[in-house]
Amino acid sequence: MRDLGGQSSTATLNAMLGAGSVFEGKLHFEGQVRIDGTFTGEITTTDLLVIGEGAKVSATINCGSVEIKGDITGNVNASESIVLRATARVQADIYAPSLVVDKGAVFEGNTRMTSGARDLVTAAAGDRRERHKKNKGPAFGRELVPSGRSAQENGHSDEGGEHPAE
Repeated sequence: MRDLGGQSSTATLNAMLGAGSVFEGKLHFEGQVRIDGTFTGEITTTDLLVIGEGAKVSATINCGSVEIKGDITGNVNASESIVLRATARVQADIYAPSLVVDKGAVFEGNTRMTSGARDLVTAAAGDRRERHKKNKGPAFGRELVPSGRSAQENGHSDEGGEHPAE
């Protein structure tokens, strides 16, 4: 897994849009880039993008991985991972095979796990139902189905089980 903008990663930083900077347009890059200023437009890369704390980004982002500590509005599509740190404020639809959301992060939008995640979600939901039936553990949260909505929203029953409030 890639280093997501920690202290030791500054040596691999290829470019930085510093605090107080304002940029509008299309950004395409290779290697790690960090944005701490204001950006509006499109960002494309196969590498790591770090949105720093205090950054304000309104963009369509296609990247390898992204670590978000600031504010983002738009759409984010990552081929590897998306990490929302505690200071992140995200109003976007996000797509990635791996998503990490730290406690305190704010996310408003839709998310879809890509690259075979449908089988993983279905298996996890089935496992929760079995544990609940056998009283070997609580069924947490809502059962997810491939449409991204809860099973109840899709008209599927929960076989009599109650879920705790989220």
